[in-house]
Amino acid sequence: MQDPEGLYELNEDVFDVPGGLPLVAGLTGFADAGSAVTQFTEYLLDTLDYRIVATFDTDALLDYRARRPMIYFDQDHLTNYRPARLALYLVTDEIGQQFLLLSGFEPDFQWERFSAAVLGLIEEFQVKSTTWVHSIPMPVPHTRSIGVTVSGNRTELIDSLSVWKPHTQVPANALHLIEYRLQETEHPTVGFVLLIPHYLADTEYPDAAVAALSSIGAATGLIIPTDQLREDGREFVAKIDSQVETNHELARLVGALEERHDSYMEGNPLRSPLTDEDGELPSADEIAAELENFLAIRRNGQDDLPL
Repeated sequence: MQDPEGLYELNEDVFDVPGGLPLVAGLTGFADAGSAVTQFTEYLLDTLDYRIVATFDTDALLDYRARRPMIYFDQDHLTNYRPARLALYLVTDEIGQQFLLLSGFEPDFQWERFSAAVLGLIEEFQVKSTTWVHSIPMPVPHTRSIGVTVSGNRTELIDSLSVWKPHTQVPANALHLIEYRLQETEHPTVGFVLLIPHYLADTEYPDAAVAALSSIGAATGLIIPTDQLREDGREFVAKIDSQVETNHELARLVGALEERHDSYMEGNPLRSPLTDEDGELPSADEIAAELENFLAIRRNGQDDLPL
């Protein structure tokens, strides 16, 4: 295998990237039901401060004929060529916590070399944990919370969040391979596969992005604002509900999915880590108090305390 480091170019200012940050990853190109990965990675880069740490060699990893880049034809000339990018970013969340983000296209070629390159970057930057997100279409209703299947070696997240634990073969993606290799080194890693209603798989479903960001927050403690996405989600779901009300066949489908979903969940109760023992969500004042307490701890220099 060729030198994995030849697949990427580090920026000159990587010397000041702190060690021990969490790594978050989301690659597009396979499934991405509800555009969950596309939305959450774009949302992070649109709303948070970041800089590029490393850029991967697109010509070595991408099949251009399968996923052609876009270019604009302006009457008689070409402009605005937009090449695909796969990069590692240093990002800062809402309260100043930094993390690394691996974002862009899923490589078409050289998976083993790409996996070795990512593991090398994880070692170089002393990454403390790796969290990745993927989404697939499933026969579930949009009227219920988006469920997740959780993989990896962080059993506390698997036990508390994974609603579906199948025994089955699945078509792998590049991040599956990276998780597999990380498990061999006992590096803390977790993958979240969002279970998206199959009839919304080809849409840009805002709640899918919210679910992705919530999963990342549960795994890393990062604070990422989702107010705009949630508002977009409410408007989107209202439109879907309106269509269901006027389409009897669709209403029967959703009703059948609800019945199946509720029956399954009765036999697989999972209490959300955000709820108390009675299943109640904390109030906005309680959340604000917890956040204020956390910020006070940080101001006192106790950054090593858990969230």
